[in-house]
Amino acid sequence: MLDHFVLHAGYNQWMNGNLHRAASGMPAEELAAPRGAFFDSILGTLNHLVVADTIWLKRFAAADEADCWSALRPMRGEPMPASLDARPCPDLAAWWNRRQALDALIVDWIGQLDAADLDRTIAYATMRGDPHRKRLAHLLLHFFNHQTHHRGQATTLFSQAGVDVGPTDLLLRIPTAP
Repeated sequence: MLDHFVLHAGYNQWMNGNLHRAASGMPAEELAAPRGAFFDSILGTLNHLVVADTIWLKRFAAADEADCWSALRPMRGEPMPASLDARPCPDLAAWWNRRQALDALIVDWIGQLDAADLDRTIAYATMRGDPHRKRLAHLLLHFFNHQTHHRGQATTLFSQAGVDVGPTDLLLRIPTAP
């Protein structure tokens, strides 16, 4: 199971790079243009990915009472986003700086996990304050699935704007079997 999360962390980083390349070819006003999407615009959708990742990484960091996941320590000092539609990155450059930092942290953190960590129970509260307790493995499945879901929305928005994001399949990140 741990290998799957390593694969997803690398895929996440690779796909965010593809989104950045696609966005880099668009004028800023087009990135921020309302498109009728759940988070309004391409930039709004990209911001949501940063916001959700920040929320989850802060939850994971807070749950690390043994302080064994050193990659998550920087998250403890990060402010908690006020809402799921917050816009911490006002432009593409700010988003890309934040995205690269988060992706590197995710790759490093996943690399620190061992099989026993996946069975740990993580207690957290939703943005509404509802308490939950779930296995880390299940939370990681949600974490990476959520990213894929909203990147899919972003690629649709890019496509509607006439911008090709390029290949998006996870299979492209899986090494060829011997």
